[in-house]
Amino acid sequence: MFDIPKLKYTDSGNFFLIAGPCVIEDEKMPFEIASLINSICDKLSIPFIFKASYKKANRSRLDSFTGIGDEKALKIIHKIGNQLNIPVLTDIHSADEATNATPYVDILQIPAFLCRQTDLLVAAAKTGKVVNIKKGQFLSPESMKFAIDKVLETGNEKIMLTERGTTFGYQDLVVDYRGIPKMQKLGVPVVLDCTHSLQQPNQSEGITGGHPEMIETIAKAGVAVGVDGIFIETHPDPSKAKSDGANMLHLDLLEDLLIKLTNIRKSIK
Repeated sequence: MFDIPKLKYTDSGNFFLIAGPCVIEDEKMPFEIASLINSICDKLSIPFIFKASYKKANRSRLDSFTGIGDEKALKIIHKIGNQLNIPVLTDIHSADEATNATPYVDILQIPAFLCRQTDLLVAAAKTGKVVNIKKGQFLSPESMKFAIDKVLETGNEKIMLTERGTTFGYQDLVVDYRGIPKMQKLGVPVVLDCTHSLQQPNQSEGITGGHPEMIETIAKAGVAVGVDGIFIETHPDPSKAKSDGANMLHLDLLEDLLIKLTNIRKSIK
């Protein structure tokens, strides 16, 4: 594993955690979420990376919430990283966004539906930041080699891959756990997104559904398989979240889940 600035407990033997709200909704809530997750991770010696989108570009409907303003949201994410002394991550959707987001974050995330976009991958790589590439729902694990190669060609070797489910019919996803060791063989850390993997996209009402009651099952299986990192979107009240509430973990459930996952991690060592 390459060095990530401000990442703690890297010698604990635990998986690392990427967690936070789906999107910055206001100034107060993300600090509360990040602070609570950070305290839990301190207690359990889990390396923690705070995640939040500064805007949402991929929405089913034109009237869906997209953000509070790019610069305002990026400054909030940056402030969280500085105040809690933790690394922060956000996703980007274009080459210009890579440039704009770089001063504020430690990790740039490539959304699954854009993981083949050469210009985006190269722009993210050239920033020198860690690049987390989500595997497209339509791609095999082995084919992610080519996304990795695009980043490596720039000289940037700080790459992670994230499994987030594979398209299963029109309105569902399934996780093939064979993909985790297959992608690890490509020589990069692999993360399991336990929340987006449970989405039910393309619903007729234009709002993505999900199965949040299965987050624990997905996460336990991923840790048992030996995944390097776990990705969880969480919110104090998912029913009121402005994006992806249907598949987010209630914040109150996070500590108990992480205790179970660290116990599984210990048992397979």
